[in-house]
Amino acid sequence: MLLLAMDTATPAVTVALHDGEAVVASSSQVDARRHGELLLPAVDRVLAEAGLKLDAVTGVVVGVGPGPYTGLRVGLVTAAAFSSALGVPVHGLCTLDGLAYASGIEEPFAVATDARRKEVYWARYADSRTRVTDAAVDRPADIAESLAGLPVVGAGARLYPEAFPDARDPEHQSAAALAALAAERLGAGDSEGFLDPLPMYLRRPDAQVPKNYKVVTPK
Repeated sequence: MLLLAMDTATPAVTVALHDGEAVVASSSQVDARRHGELLLPAVDRVLAEAGLKLDAVTGVVVGVGPGPYTGLRVGLVTAAAFSSALGVPVHGLCTLDGLAYASGIEEPFAVATDARRKEVYWARYADSRTRVTDAAVDRPADIAESLAGLPVVGAGARLYPEAFPDARDPEHQSAAALAALAAERLGAGDSEGFLDPLPMYLRRPDAQVPKNYKVVTPK
């Protein structure tokens, strides 16, 4: 097994290789505006660090979000391209699940990432491997009471400390954690633990077709 994992659903542009037993190379850069520029060089970097060629990859893992439209699609399109070129499967995982797995917390908690517009993407977990709610997008004040007393992992918790006073690491997504979670599920034969590699947006994009635009063509 050699999994190439990537996630661009958050400001972290993150890539990792996992051989089924351990992460053999990883790269993460936090830059919310340069996903398209940074992702492929990061793939080259982790392959070079591991001393491997792309054709050694047996599967691709990708974070499907939730996340903003532009950044999220960079990772998903790249994962699909690699899957097609190499003839290997692509396994989708919720981005929040990667953060939860990396936390190592074995009691109820939540994960929250920055959704912009003064909102967070979030979900609740029974432990680091078990999500108990669907991912959602809400204003922090609207969910603070329901998450009261719970640790909250991720950048969303650090952005809104008044709503999430018990902020926990990690702050940013890690493809190394995403790859390790995928390797664990694949090793256990858990094919139901993956999502289709399609974007999880949770809300409509900012760009909209005007409803009452003026016709300027001559009659």
